[in-house]
Amino acid sequence: MLYCENPDWKDVTPVPQDDGANPLVPIAYAEYYMNPAHYTVWNYRQNVLFALNKDLNEELDYIDSIAADQAKNYQVWHHRQVVVDKLNTGDRELSFINSILENDSKNYHGWSYRQWVVKRFGLWENELTYTSDLILYDVRNNSAWNYRYYVLFENPTKPTEEMIEKEIELLEASNKSLDTMEPLLKELVDIQVESPYILSAYVDIYEQRAKKSETPIDPAALEMCDELSTKLDIIREKYWNFRKEKLCKLNA
Repeated sequence: MLYCENPDWKDVTPVPQDDGANPLVPIAYAEYYMNPAHYTVWNYRQNVLFALNKDLNEELDYIDSIAADQAKNYQVWHHRQVVVDKLNTGDRELSFINSILENDSKNYHGWSYRQWVVKRFGLWENELTYTSDLILYDVRNNSAWNYRYYVLFENPTKPTEEMIEKEIELLEASNKSLDTMEPLLKELVDIQVESPYILSAYVDIYEQRAKKSETPIDPAALEMCDELSTKLDIIREKYWNFRKEKLCKLNA
């Protein structure tokens, strides 16, 4: 039933939307249109919930019921955060977030909310394992990689050197061979394309090749680092000097 047909709203006079005489991009709203991201309404709902001392777990049940259709509605996520913060427990939140990310593993709102929940309630323990599962399923899930970084470095228990080394090994294991790029790079060099990205890619190829074969780094990679730091990518001089220093250690 439309509000205009509901007797409970008969004393309310609708205010027509005024887009001006010649709106640039008028929106043809359907007669039944409602705005699920109306932040003023959500804020009012919060005030009513708290004023009436309503059961906030029932409110979470309500959000659960609409979340699938509103997974990218920022106001729904913010409303849930306000309610959960008031409840002062995150017992049901990770399973709720998981249900959303199962349908859309890169849902920005879900990942942002997960960061808040984990930090607010100290739920760090199993989060690296969770991201490992997602990365195993889809190594290109940038959201899972970004969240993994968050878990490692925002956790009150900071990562040890051993943990960081394991992360580097994980990154290297997840990378496919870079050798497939070499023919394209050679074509670009042959037509005299001069770009820091070409040399950068070559450095990565030489590094990966040396690590896989456990052999010394090709001297060409060191020369490329010098060219990048002094000519083609001067703004990142310190970075390329650092890369060269690390590559030299492969020869030790």
